[in-house]
Amino acid sequence: MPAPTSTSWLRPSDPERKAPATPRTLLLALFAGLLTAWLLFDGLGVNLLICAGVTAVAAGLAARSAGRRIRPWTAVWSLLAVALLAVPALWEAGWPVTLSVVCALGLASLALHGGSRWAGVLLALPAIVWQLPPGVLWAVDGLRSRSLPGRGRIVPVLKALAVAAVLLTVFGLLFAGADAAMADLLSGLSPSLDLDELPLRSVLFALGVLTAVGFAHIAAGPRRWDRTVVRPGRARRRLEWALPLVALNLMFGTFAVIQGLVVLGGADAVLRTTGMSRSEYARQGFWQLSVITALTLVVVAVAKRWAPRSTPADRRVARILLGALCLLALVVVASALGRMWFYVDASGLTRLRLWVLVVEGWLGVVLLLLITAGLTRSAGWLPRVVVLSGMLTVAVYGLMGPDAIIAEQNVARFERTAQIDLRNVRDLSPDAVPALDQLPGVERTCALQLIHDGLEHHPRPWYATSASAARAREILAQRPPADHWANGRTSCEPAGLTYEHLWP
Repeated sequence: MPAPTSTSWLRPSDPERKAPATPRTLLLALFAGLLTAWLLFDGLGVNLLICAGVTAVAAGLAARSAGRRIRPWTAVWSLLAVALLAVPALWEAGWPVTLSVVCALGLASLALHGGSRWAGVLLALPAIVWQLPPGVLWAVDGLRSRSLPGRGRIVPVLKALAVAAVLLTVFGLLFAGADAAMADLLSGLSPSLDLDELPLRSVLFALGVLTAVGFAHIAAGPRRWDRTVVRPGRARRRLEWALPLVALNLMFGTFAVIQGLVVLGGADAVLRTTGMSRSEYARQGFWQLSVITALTLVVVAVAKRWAPRSTPADRRVARILLGALCLLALVVVASALGRMWFYVDASGLTRLRLWVLVVEGWLGVVLLLLITAGLTRSAGWLPRVVVLSGMLTVAVYGLMGPDAIIAEQNVARFERTAQIDLRNVRDLSPDAVPALDQLPGVERTCALQLIHDGLEHHPRPWYATSASAARAREILAQRPPADHWANGRTSCEPAGLTYEHLWP
């Protein structure tokens, strides 16, 4: 019997067959690389959707040559990926855009792989990363195995494209020299090419080709990650498994009772006992409760793996204890969300505070899904629905414009209390400009100065500009903030923020 190798666990997931790379697929991958080098150099915007569209067509052709059809879950993952890729076209904030793009790549990989079990879903999400090298080999093998029967069609197309490029360049230069409006239009449609840009554009070209080839390689014959063998953990005796869970449930129950007393009017007594202010009490408790929520999910997963399951009584005990733990964990989630919202009301909203609110809310949704799975006979739907809930959370978070919401909340708090921590809003993206524009004189100048300088010093073409950035440029062009070094002082000193406050 041969000794198992480090890659033996991959064999069950090997595809039954893989369609070879076709010239049309490889040409589209090359076109995707050219678009990536041309459009993505200046930033992200609608250009990402354009490049993704060409990559999707290449993958579609590969899937069609393999005889694959679109299934309902494939359509769900694909539509959600498109929604995530639309975030850069709408908003400018870097963290939501990066998160949306990464999740869109994972969803595209999941759409092409399929999968319903935990192993199938979780391994399919990052699979595009390790499919890139095999994709290159697949493309090379496809070229070698063909005598290029389509050469009579491909070569004329390449020649026509080259001639068209030359003609457009020559006549474009002539039209630009003849008319200023035409020159402005052409300068916005075509990027300026500089030799200093060549290295980065080459990297973008390679990245675009590799990504398109990788997705096409998956579509031509994906691994079936659902077949991956995951051995269940050795079931423990009921006592050694149940006793820790009973103790943990008692601790969670005690916390739930205390929270009930606080809600019913004991909050002032707790604050007097601890000696903390309301905002300090809320801030200190939130982070610990968030960690408790995440650890609870880990405990449930580990306990489920080693729970006794040989008899109906064992399975019933496991469901009761784990279900009770998830129910009590919902109290933790509610307490954490309440504390953070109280802290936000007292101190203002920031990027970090909004993000952890969103994550904590999603963890609560996962707990509800686990409880529902425990009450149903079959939980085969759980892996895909958990991933769907997470991706929907990311999509909603990105599409709602986090920086705009942060600015709106801080401005509303200023209008209500005449208090605003400008450090919370000065480093926001142009998404925040419409809300910050409503602030009065010195506060407005301090809040908008960095955004104004960034937009003024880093102009971008239309295809790499988000809708919010265009709106911000229009607002700031009509009402630019005052000079931030007027009278020898920074723009924030009149608002009460000195140099040391801004950069401690």
